Amino acid sequence: MTQAASRAPAASAAGVRMRLRRGLVLVGLLPFAAFAVVFLLIPTALLVIRGLVGPSGRFSLANVSQLTAPQYIDAYRTSITLSAITAAGGGVAGFLLAWAVVSGGLPRRLRSVAFTFSGVAANFAGVPLAFAFASTLGPLGLLTVFMRNSLHYDPYTHGFTLFGFTGLAITYLYFQIPLMLLVVTPAITGLRREWPEAAASLGASPFTYWRRVAFPILRLPLLGGMLLLFGNSFGAYATAYALTTGLINLAPLLIGQEMTGNVVYNPGLGSALALGMVVVMSITFAFYALLRRRAARWGT
Repeated sequence: MTQAASRAPAASAAGVRMRLRRGLVLVGLLPFAAFAVVFLLIPTALLVIRGLVGPSGRFSLANVSQLTAPQYIDAYRTSITLSAITAAGGGVAGFLLAWAVVSGGLPRRLRSVAFTFSGVAANFAGVPLAFAFASTLGPLGLLTVFMRNSLHYDPYTHGFTLFGFTGLAITYLYFQIPLMLLVVTPAITGLRREWPEAAASLGASPFTYWRRVAFPILRLPLLGGMLLLFGNSFGAYATAYALTTGLINLAPLLIGQEMTGNVVYNPGLGSALALGMVVVMSITFAFYALLRRRAARWGT
C-alpha cells in the first residue's frame, strides 16, 4: 500500500511534465501555423473565391471555362514541358554532382565550399539571374563574344537565343542543379561504404551493385527530388519575365498580365489561372510527400 501510494504522485508528476512538454511544442508551432494560414491558406481561399465569382459578384464558372482556350492550354503545356525538362536535367546533373562531392574524395574544405555555393545558387533567381545570364550568354555577353572572336562560332546565327525556350531552360538549370545537390546529398550519404565491398566480395560488379543495391535505395529520393525541382520551376515568374519579357507563353506570365493590366486586365481570369497552377502544384507535392514517406520507411 505504501509503495502504491508513493508511485501515484510520481506518475502524476510525470503526466504533468509530459502535458507541459506537449504544450510547449504546440506553442512553438504557433508561428509556423500563423504563417501557413496567412500566406498559404488565406491566399488559396481568395483564389478559389475570385476564380469562381463572375463580374456580377455571383458564383460563375465563366473564368474557369476560359482555361480551355488554346492560348491557356498552350501556356500550361509549355510550363509543364519546361518544368519537366529542367527537373530531369537538373535532377540527373545534380545527382552526379552530389555523388562526386560526397564520394569523390574531395577535401572537407572543398566540400564545404560546394555546399555553400549550392545553397546560394539554389536561391539565386529573378532579375539578378536574368541579368547575369544576359551578360554571359546574351548577344553581347562575355561567352558569346569569346566564341564569336576566338572560336569563330556565333550561336545566334545557328538558331540559339537566350531569350527563347532553350535559353530559359539553361537559365533555370543554374538553380535547379544546386537544389538537387542539396536534396539528394543526405540519401547518398546514407549509403554505407561497406556495401560496395560486400557486393564485390560476393562477385558483383560495380554495375550490378548499382543496379541491385544503390539505385533501388536512391530511386525514391531521386524521384522526390525531381518532383521538387518540377514544382520549383513551374512556379518561377521573375526570371522568365525579366529574361523573355513575356515572349514565351507561360502560365505564370499570363497570370501577371491579367493581374497587372499591362496588356489585358481580368483579375478573375488571373485567379482562375492561378487556381489551375495550385492544382498542378498540389498534385506534384502530394506525390513528393508520398515518395518522401516511402523513402523514410527505407531509412534514406
